[in-house]
Amino acid sequence: MSADAARAASPFPSAPENAAHAVRTPALRLLEAMLFAAGEPLDEATLASRLPEGADLRALLAELSADYAPRGVNLVRVAGKWMLRTAPDLGFLLARDKPEPRRLSRAALETLAIIAYHQPTTRAEIEEIRGVSTSKGTLDVLLESGWVRMRGRRRSPGRPVTYGTTELFLVHFGLDAIGDLPGLEELRGTGLIDARVSAGLTVPLPNDDTTLKDDEDPLEPEFNLSFAPEPETDEDTEE
Repeated sequence: MSADAARAASPFPSAPENAAHAVRTPALRLLEAMLFAAGEPLDEATLASRLPEGADLRALLAELSADYAPRGVNLVRVAGKWMLRTAPDLGFLLARDKPEPRRLSRAALETLAIIAYHQPTTRAEIEEIRGVSTSKGTLDVLLESGWVRMRGRRRSPGRPVTYGTTELFLVHFGLDAIGDLPGLEELRGTGLIDARVSAGLTVPLPNDDTTLKDDEDPLEPEFNLSFAPEPETDEDTEE
């Protein structure tokens, strides 16, 4: 077979035909390499500091994002940072190659949702919203997952610990900011909240600002990230 015939039979474009798609400026290539090699999302300040002087980071990100949009890997913004992530429509095909994640119990999911929407919140406040006692193990699981953190202590009797979500929570759920959590109408649309629920029901606007509130004190330096002694229960119990 001649060289011309072989090129014609090949399913891949020839080098000259594909050259336009392969052209990338040095700055764009460097940006792509940084995002590919990073083990975690990168903020724009970090990206800009490593690009050639005068590079337009926003324009480069927009170009790279558009370039990756139809591919198996997408450039996405999560937690205010940038990362390369498997295209959503292909995730289920790769799930079998990943370690089976630990499934959260219903109690843990409810607790996580309350913390996300009501942060900063205490264990007692979580129990008041749920209407059931929350076991120490439930909060331990969320802390170990890295999705929840201890923020500080409430200025109230007993000085209970306050909880909030983390950047890892945003990354895991693909959120750019905590405000991207669904609102009441979106929750009703997905069926997570019954449409017949009282019209007086409201969903708070979530806020994960790391600054302590006026009624919070910082955690003690020697605080060992464990809970104070509390009655142990295997599961959440009805009050």
